[in-house]
Amino acid sequence: MNPAQTLKDHDLRHTSNRLEMLDLFLQSDHALAHGDIESRLGPDHDRVTIYRTLRTFLDKGIVHKVLDDAGDPKYALCRTTCGKDDHHHDHVHFKCQQCGQTTCLDDVQIPAIVLPSGYSRQETNLLIQGTCPECL
Repeated sequence: MNPAQTLKDHDLRHTSNRLEMLDLFLQSDHALAHGDIESRLGPDHDRVTIYRTLRTFLDKGIVHKVLDDAGDPKYALCRTTCGKDDHHHDHVHFKCQQCGQTTCLDDVQIPAIVLPSGYSRQETNLLIQGTCPECL
């Protein structure tokens, strides 16, 4: 995935902040919290700009939100073709209890869940906790 082309494909201006943040996601094999992004990008990137860029990436379908047991959202790169109104993330997330990293298991699908009448599903999250291959 080319960061500049990804921004172009999602009708976003090329800014150094967006390119650096997208490159950070491309280099990471696990979900990143706002604090992770802030510390890795360094003092040249303020908290508000990072938040706004994350919000834009979410809205455009570049990243998706990953919820884990810590309660703070993490963000992971969309590996499939997602769009502004069409995120496809019905896959399992795995949190390692040793290293604390949360990863997307794209090949493991969440089983179909039938809701009672009157309920409408917007999003489904499934978190499995255990030990990742690196920590075993």
